[in-house]
Amino acid sequence: MNLMKYFSDARAELSRVSWPSREQVVEGTQAVLIFVIALTLIVWLMDVVFGWGIHQALK
Repeated sequence: MNLMKYFSDARAELSRVSWPSREQVVEGTQAVLIFVIALTLIVWLMDVVFGWGIHQALK
């Protein structure tokens, strides 16, 4: 019987959740994608610079 109470309580709790609007989800997704792309470019640039520096040091 505890399992049924658990699912009943979970359903009641989900009905009280304040879900974001579609616009908020889209804006959040866009912000995350921009951040990931920017961070990827920064890490790639650092890799190129350090790789070039190590290559120059080992010549």
